[in-house]
Amino acid sequence: MVFKRKNIQINNSTIHLMWFENFETSSYLDHLSEIEKERYFEIKHENRKQEFVATRILRHEIFGHQHIHYKNHGAPFIENEGYISISHTKNCVGIALNANHEIGFDLEYERPQIDKIQHKFISDSEQRIFNCDSKIEVTKIWSAKEALYKLAGRKEIDFKTQLQLSKSKEEIWIGKIINSDHNLITELSIFESNELIISINSGPCEKSY
Repeated sequence: MVFKRKNIQINNSTIHLMWFENFETSSYLDHLSEIEKERYFEIKHENRKQEFVATRILRHEIFGHQHIHYKNHGAPFIENEGYISISHTKNCVGIALNANHEIGFDLEYERPQIDKIQHKFISDSEQRIFNCDSKIEVTKIWSAKEALYKLAGRKEIDFKTQLQLSKSKEEIWIGKIINSDHNLITELSIFESNELIISINSGPCEKSY
């Protein structure tokens, strides 16, 4: 099988995952809208083409032939389909869907060299909370902050100082997004499935001042 599917339910969010082997992307162009076909032919690298097309194949299976739009800050949406978030990693793409509130969602495999750059995105207080000698734990921190970044609604953000994490339970973390006039706080589910590290906010963002 070229494609393998799996769904995961987290509260009222559904995560649709699809793994893929190398495939001939040109055989699946009927899953792309005309705008997406234009974008496809602009992509130079074959791996990126496979991610792009695989995402649209998954989209087509979930929503039919509906176009993925993007807001100014890059967040994806599909007309009249609630809130979505998209992520991809090596040979796997995912689309998370929630009918009621915005979601940030990320997929990662353990990053062997991530300990060398952890000082760029982990604060001193987080160093004391988390096991930063563990590459899996550090990858989870990165993934959780990627999910928060997608919730922040802006491009310019400092992962070390403006995205903050603490632990509630082993797989339940608390994320805070620091803005100039308010903060956003949300509960995050951080867990592993098929060697994937998956991060998603399991509830809505709440404002705090």
